[in-house]
Amino acid sequence: MSTEVVMVDEVPFSLGVTIVKPLSVFGHGITDIEIHYLQIKFTAIGVYLDPEIVTHLQQWKGKTGTDLAEDDDFFEALIRAPVDKFVRVVVIKEIKGSQYGVQLESAVRDRLAAVDKYEDEEEAALEQVVEFFQSKYFKKNSVLTFYFPATSGSAEIVFAAEGKEESKLKVENANVVEMIQKWYLGGTRGVSPATISSLATALSAELSK
Repeated sequence: MSTEVVMVDEVPFSLGVTIVKPLSVFGHGITDIEIHYLQIKFTAIGVYLDPEIVTHLQQWKGKTGTDLAEDDDFFEALIRAPVDKFVRVVVIKEIKGSQYGVQLESAVRDRLAAVDKYEDEEEAALEQVVEFFQSKYFKKNSVLTFYFPATSGSAEIVFAAEGKEESKLKVENANVVEMIQKWYLGGTRGVSPATISSLATALSAELSK
């Protein structure tokens, strides 16, 4: 594990993680909302990718980070690239897991419905995800991770809070998994514009090497 870190709103993220193979941090940001001119920050996000990702994005070589951040086809290609991806989410402001689950559910369901892929299998898989979060409490500094292996359309979700045993869920429905990725990595429709912008800038720099 790398000892060097990048700080995201006072939350440290290591520059690399190894799940099956070493992944590097390519993007980071926060989720937040503004209420009565006050910025309320909910989570800090780190996105780790296999550095091989750049070989799958060569057609965007020479584009600036600003161009890439607005190019949903680029993020579509990033999501489809057959490399390991890992998203680490650290809670800044505590909320109930059920609230997070509802946000994730509606984002995934709307995306599936938009492309006419919301069938019984997807509904059942999504219900499992919602149920997984139902009983959780997202205390400050709790950690949620999403691991998307290169070779399968599955995802492993892990939730860890201080003093509690880790809980894990494997999501096997490829359509649901794709839309969870899109929630975090989906270009202009991603949940965290800061993360998308950071990813675009880093990948633009890698592609120009």
